[in-house]
Amino acid sequence: MTPLAPIASPILAGLREAAAGTGLAVSSSASWPETGADAVVTPLAGFIESNFSPLLAEVAGRALRGRAVPQAPGRVTAVVMVSALGDITTAARVAAAVDAGRRVSPLLFFQSVPNAVAGYLAARWQLTGPVVCVSGAAAGLDVAALLIDDADADEVLVVRVDLAVTGGGDHAAAILVTSPDGRDQR
Repeated sequence: MTPLAPIASPILAGLREAAAGTGLAVSSSASWPETGADAVVTPLAGFIESNFSPLLAEVAGRALRGRAVPQAPGRVTAVVMVSALGDITTAARVAAAVDAGRRVSPLLFFQSVPNAVAGYLAARWQLTGPVVCVSGAAAGLDVAALLIDDADADEVLVVRVDLAVTGGGDHAAAILVTSPDGRDQR
């Protein structure tokens, strides 16, 4: 069987460029879609009607599994979520229910908070660092650099998700960054 050709990811390229601009080293990365096999995002228990959280969890997991070296005990990994519009699918569903005078599903309320999926990631991957949500890649990498420079984290998982708004598909990318020399700052 012939392996599927990789799909170029402008989002991943942008994260890598922003990381280089802040002087951070990228130790692992992933994107969605990576190949033509990435057609449907695997559902994530507790998250409904939107690809935002499942997509974020998928690329984060890919980047964490792609580490060259497994996470050492005591190593602190922070999470920085980047999204220009957040989970617009969930926001639209909540707004439609409110406008129609219908009850809003408790799961939609839960997942409308971006930190909900960050909590899932932290528990699933035993990440013990801070969680920050921002709207731009440059801001996300600036935050990552500060977390590492201030010894709040040894490494930072930066994940960007963009849901399709006016056509095209959903896209996401994740990079795991460390200090330029890879050493712990603490």
